[in-house]
Amino acid sequence: MIFLVVLYHAGGVYESSGIWSAFWIVDDPLTNHISGMILLVLDIFMMPALFFISGYFTPSSIGRKRGKEFILNRARRILLPWFIAVFTLIPLYRSIFLFSRNLPQENWQLYFHLYHPNSQNWLWFLPVLFTFNMIFLLISKTDLSMPDISLKHTLFGMFALGFIYSFAMDLTGLRGWTLTPVLDFQNERILIYFLFFLLGARCFHLKVFDTPPDPKKQYMAICLVSWIPISAYLFFLLFPFIFSPGNVLFSKNMDRTIVWAGFHLSAFCLVYIMVETFRRYVNTGGMVWTVLNRNSYSIYIIHVILIGLGALLLLNLPIPSFLKHMILAVSTFLTGNVMVSLCRKPWTR
Repeated sequence: MIFLVVLYHAGGVYESSGIWSAFWIVDDPLTNHISGMILLVLDIFMMPALFFISGYFTPSSIGRKRGKEFILNRARRILLPWFIAVFTLIPLYRSIFLFSRNLPQENWQLYFHLYHPNSQNWLWFLPVLFTFNMIFLLISKTDLSMPDISLKHTLFGMFALGFIYSFAMDLTGLRGWTLTPVLDFQNERILIYFLFFLLGARCFHLKVFDTPPDPKKQYMAICLVSWIPISAYLFFLLFPFIFSPGNVLFSKNMDRTIVWAGFHLSAFCLVYIMVETFRRYVNTGGMVWTVLNRNSYSIYIIHVILIGLGALLLLNLPIPSFLKHMILAVSTFLTGNVMVSLCRKPWTR
């Protein structure tokens, strides 16, 4: 999943819509449409999958620690790295952003998200994850018992609530980002991410992964049909921008309904396929997997800066932009793992 995050953010350098060029760390003049399509697909399930995994491990962590101990552990694990990163990596991000565009460097205050009207960028995930952990802790400490419903009914309720929320945010024009000094979040996605976090916790309580996987029939069926909601989502999302600027295919509300139904169904399918594929075929140990898993959190924190430095090196190379995208993603992931492993060694002796 962290490699897919790296692949996603590396694609922001080379996507052709021009949306990322206004704010992303490096804007390469060579672009392509394939990188943009990869971004759109990854954007469907990448963060839901990460929140699902985080939610799955949260109940056991709470069970091993008292409330205060859990809060301190999460603050040390999540908020402390975030605090250090926003006051070091965000200024470095701004410096690379200006340098890559041949713009003059600015007053020092403007490099910090507290002073500049800019976001925390990729670091938004950390305080949101901490908030979800605290909300779940409060829920777990109340006398209210969780309703004993099946996974199937949980998924149905989650789809209904998520669809209504996303549709309402779109209908009322509240789509977009809320930016604060501590919490940044995408308005139409924040509840969706929390629902996937709760879904992970629910799967833990139901012991979904304690038994061997079901026969492949369901897995293969979802793999075969997932292209339908994905295609519907992408087609109706892009239709007003590419095929008929400013227009709709059926009606605004009908098109909006298909977009959000397609998005939520696609997210369910892709998160399921991702988790089940690794559960069935990559559920192994070994030194390589141990190192990759151990380094993944640190890779997430530093990877955008490595992308920026790598994109600068590739900026003037006369090679296809999609090839640049692949080189940048793989080299960033490998370089990050080497750096984190080398930094970890002195502390583990």
